[in-house]
Amino acid sequence: MKKMCLTRTRSAFALYLAATLAAGMAWGNVASAEEDDFVSTEVGFFEAGVICAQASNVVRDAPDTLAGSTHVIEDAPPFVSEGRIVPAVLGIGFGVRSGLATEFGQDGVLMTITHPPLGGSGVTQQSFISNIGSSTAPSVTFYQFDYGYELALGEWVMTASRDGDTLYETTFTVVSPSALPDLAGVCGYLDLLS
Repeated sequence: MKKMCLTRTRSAFALYLAATLAAGMAWGNVASAEEDDFVSTEVGFFEAGVICAQASNVVRDAPDTLAGSTHVIEDAPPFVSEGRIVPAVLGIGFGVRSGLATEFGQDGVLMTITHPPLGGSGVTQQSFISNIGSSTAPSVTFYQFDYGYELALGEWVMTASRDGDTLYETTFTVVSPSALPDLAGVCGYLDLLS
């Protein structure tokens, strides 16, 4: 994974947030929602998939995460796959691009990641406060594997909620890199697997 010194010293948990998408993305897209996904009618744009690592200069406190912080990125990375199967490789991430079906976004959104137990910690859930973009400027939130203990195989559920109401929920399945060799190597980080 391309890491900056701040990332190496402060964060094993790499939940990245972006305030904007690349120009030209249309809103109103819920085409990548799968049958098992829940997407509220309040959400006008929804895509989910697998991404490659991105550099980050901004860190936010996230006390309900193992690392205690999350990273904020400027530009949303493209998905290298819109599937929900993720190879357990350092530097690979997975997440959701979303925008409310309004012209304004929403701060104070609770993001919850439920996953198999991580390393020896036994932790199975992490959460932090984020935002969801608007219909014209969707945002992205994703989890990225930074350290070996995060490479827990099994189901990972990402849920966005506001005031107790679920805005979206989607499930990713993390598998051995040998199950998806092409996707495991797409970001060029396969050699970082510990």
